[in-house]
Amino acid sequence: MSDAETPPDFDPVAPNTGEEFEPVDVFPDSDDFDLRPGADSCYKCSTCDTNCPVAEVDDDFPGPKFQGPEQWRLKQSDDDHEIDDSVMDCSNCMRCDNACPSGVPLSQMHNTARGEYVSEQMDKLSVEYIRNRILANYRTSAFLASKVPRLANFAMNFGPARWVMEKTMGITSERDFPAFAKQTFRDWWADRGGQAQSRENARAARRRRGLPEDADKKVAYFHGCYSNYNTPEVGKAMVRVYEEFGYEVVAPEQKCSGTPMFANGMLDDARRHAETNVSSMSELVDEGYHAIASCTSCSMALRQEYPELFDIDGIDKVAENTFEAVEYLRIHEDLKGEVQAADVDGDLAEEFAYHAPCHSRNQGLDRQAVELFRDLDGAEVEDVGDSCSGISGTYGWKEEKYEKSMEIGEEMFEHMEHAEGETGMTECPTCAMQMEHGSGYEIRHPLELLEAALVE
Repeated sequence: MSDAETPPDFDPVAPNTGEEFEPVDVFPDSDDFDLRPGADSCYKCSTCDTNCPVAEVDDDFPGPKFQGPEQWRLKQSDDDHEIDDSVMDCSNCMRCDNACPSGVPLSQMHNTARGEYVSEQMDKLSVEYIRNRILANYRTSAFLASKVPRLANFAMNFGPARWVMEKTMGITSERDFPAFAKQTFRDWWADRGGQAQSRENARAARRRRGLPEDADKKVAYFHGCYSNYNTPEVGKAMVRVYEEFGYEVVAPEQKCSGTPMFANGMLDDARRHAETNVSSMSELVDEGYHAIASCTSCSMALRQEYPELFDIDGIDKVAENTFEAVEYLRIHEDLKGEVQAADVDGDLAEEFAYHAPCHSRNQGLDRQAVELFRDLDGAEVEDVGDSCSGISGTYGWKEEKYEKSMEIGEEMFEHMEHAEGETGMTECPTCAMQMEHGSGYEIRHPLELLEAALVE
């Protein structure tokens, strides 16, 4: 037989194993989301670790790479492997998602691991668990406090009570609790006339602008907990600005976005809230509404964390139709042109020190306020850098993490001190707490400046 001839029983396509091939089931069937593609994409460059603000100040924290793909691989290969308790030191700032060059779903892995740790390993009678559960379910505490806001504001910042909370619950006494509003946003919304009044205001604005009175411009406002109970002025500004552009606003039934629950591993709680939010928002999306959030952590939850963590009917539809409030107007209106033609005076004729929240960076929104207000007469907005504020929702409220949160925020505080303005600006309510705590500045939301510039 010559060298050019092929053996008659040799098949160059299928290997001759001598028996029928059966693939090995490396990862058993599971109802969980398949994170293997993300884990396989990690090539251990450690970019996530070098961008992690917690790892920068805490030498004992192993970093996002370990908490994500490495721990996931260990869990898949060893049924007895327990989640390392350091996963509770992750602040859920999600900067690692933005930093990873390979698109590894790090925060999804962290949230999944944290949820498993809390569900299966954490002592439900421990002080840490009870403290975290209270912090994660801020909406419940705020709802109760809103019934007696004056009493709640006094009691929550009464020195001896704060000392007791720190010693018994581990809630730092270094911070002042945010004040509860005398009237919640939803109470104001109802007293004002709700959707019917908004429809009337929107139609009047369309007539002024020369638009068809029946133009299909309508949005569903996800105000979140903080704008409802603590800063209703942000919610009011959002409604008035949108009505000025001819949008009819509705404020549907809603619960917490779940952001503090994700950060504390309370995924069952988060799912219950998500089911309500997705149900109400998906029905409105079917009617032609878009979901609008004034808090960047809320928009991040609806857009990214919901579809990553839950399988709820309508969840992808809601995620695809959710926008941050200023972002939506930049897309659908000539917002920059309107701002350039406007001016602002009075209380908001200020120079602002602007901080972009980590969750706004994940959505590509970190420069929008600076760029938008650059040409607004009467106000100047200066970016105070790309560092994390350090508070990361409930992270900086924990006594054992307070000093770390302040160390993370030190760069931001220094930039604020050197900025021209002495009023801060940010879209995130807890970043606003940290900015005020570290600088003493009053903090405003971009929507408040838009209202001052555009709404008569």
